[in-house]
Amino acid sequence: MTDSATIVQKLWNYCNVLRDDGLSYQDYIEQLTFLLFLKMADEQTKPPFSRPAIIPRGLDWASLVRLDGDSLEVQYLHILAELGKYPGTLGVIFRKAQNKIQDPAKLRRLVSDLIDREQWMILDADVKGDAYEGLLAKNAEDVKTGAGQYFTPRPLIRAIVDVMRPTASMRVMDPACGTGGFLLAAYEEMKSGSLDPDEKRFLRDEALRGWEIVDATARLCAMNLLLHGISAPESPSLITVDDSLRSAPSEHFDMVLTNPPFGRKSSYKVVNALGETEREDMSYLREDFWATTSNKQLNFLQHVRSLLAINARAAIVVPDNVLFEGGAGEIIRRRLLEQCDVHTLLRLPTGIFYAGGVKANVLFFDRKPPSERPWTDKLWIYDFRTNQTFTLKTRALVRADLDDFVACYNPASRHERTETDRFRAFTYDELVARDKASLDIFWLRDESLEDTGSLPAPELIAAAIVEDLQAALDQFAAIASSLRTAEVATE
Repeated sequence: MTDSATIVQKLWNYCNVLRDDGLSYQDYIEQLTFLLFLKMADEQTKPPFSRPAIIPRGLDWASLVRLDGDSLEVQYLHILAELGKYPGTLGVIFRKAQNKIQDPAKLRRLVSDLIDREQWMILDADVKGDAYEGLLAKNAEDVKTGAGQYFTPRPLIRAIVDVMRPTASMRVMDPACGTGGFLLAAYEEMKSGSLDPDEKRFLRDEALRGWEIVDATARLCAMNLLLHGISAPESPSLITVDDSLRSAPSEHFDMVLTNPPFGRKSSYKVVNALGETEREDMSYLREDFWATTSNKQLNFLQHVRSLLAINARAAIVVPDNVLFEGGAGEIIRRRLLEQCDVHTLLRLPTGIFYAGGVKANVLFFDRKPPSERPWTDKLWIYDFRTNQTFTLKTRALVRADLDDFVACYNPASRHERTETDRFRAFTYDELVARDKASLDIFWLRDESLEDTGSLPAPELIAAAIVEDLQAALDQFAAIASSLRTAEVATE
């Protein structure tokens, strides 16, 4: 049995070999996911586990590991196609699976040298889980795949979980779970206490739920949870592969932690009267929503509120436009302030997300029962953006950067807080009196506007300009598309 460092190094080394053949990190992780699942399912049928087989004979590891050459490739394709038809965790992991390794010799090496030689089921969950998380982080850095939008910075997740403090008896939900960062962090916090066997079973099989609309991302999430000891290969999947915004939730949760995907509009492709393919905005008509809008982020905010049980708590990452946009945005903010206790807002700096230049925030609120009086008393805002400069390469965010926020939040006694230079409270009356009930509030002086010596590096300024221009171009493109559609409709 090799040690954990050796296993991690082997994973990285073989990833680089396959990347030379044109595979992306995501392609590699997907193939690793398929093969690891087959091998772990095979190990479960042998001592010390001796469990019934969950994969049919002829589609299992034994049917694959003895082959090589073209016969190996043919059998691998057959396994992927057949297992994708099954329900539960099996179906989630193999749904629409494809073989991306075109060289049978390299596939043989991956099967026999990397996967078959290890006993993965008896390997500590932290070891195999950390190795897989490392690959996911590397995948998020691969700009060409766009995978960064599914990967929330882990230091930010840890800080959010540190202030939210989920416990082992809670049911925690992420309606846009990506590769599972929030669910894993919640699990680590929830299992930290002394748990009896029933509590451990509940935590493993029932406490966590996620939704993910992208098949490839859902399979990575499901495998990430499995490798960390959450759920079991033969169990119903904890991850639902679907659009979580499609309908009102059928069950409610004690806590929701989520970072919905970036991008403001929900849309679908259509062919217009001119034969051109274009995108049309898509709105969700739901009775539990306060406002109908095609703004995906505003819809997720409403959906998160609907997912919460009464007195349950949420933390959601939202872009700046959710804080100030008029129309439906104003309606939603006013309803949220009235019907929920919206108590904390963390303004995030740019440069911490893999999707470049994102201006985002974390909004914390509790759902409350109906009342004649507004539930929000004060909104405490922590400005972690002004005069803060982060980049993924030269100054990446670490958990210690958020220590002051966690201390100011005071999770042990949230109603006993003290204002600081970066942490201020605004009353409900002050908030609703603002134009459009905007929560886009800053008060610190931006030193870069007065001292040219403290300006960000030129490449950061250039990146910010490019992002602003791209956002403006996207908006103009959307307007032009809408005008063309309207013109065709009137002809």
